[in-house]
Amino acid sequence: MKRDVDYTWRLAELMAANGMHNSTDLIPRLAERGIQLSRPQVYRIVHQRPERVALQLLAALCDILGCGVEDLVTVTATDTRKKKTASGTTAPPPNVVELNKSIRPRRARIITDGND
Repeated sequence: MKRDVDYTWRLAELMAANGMHNSTDLIPRLAERGIQLSRPQVYRIVHQRPERVALQLLAALCDILGCGVEDLVTVTATDTRKKKTASGTTAPPPNVVELNKSIRPRRARIITDGND
């Protein structure tokens, strides 16, 4: 069975709970932990959902905010179910014409005139 996995990045929410209301508040705290990021990089980490995060950065953020990884990133996973029709088979895509249900051509009859 297939599963859909998704996550929520809660860095901005946790920063606000700790009294940090600007993304630039993280820059000196990250520098204390040996992580040098530019202002645009920190802005993107705070305000956008990252696809990849270095473990050093993740550990530093957890240390700064006094939280665990599970507080910073919440993961949800749900089962993906296939859509089935009443007959138990999957429905064809909308751009596919079923020949059994559409108009079929009539069979041709060949008549010879006998002048062979």
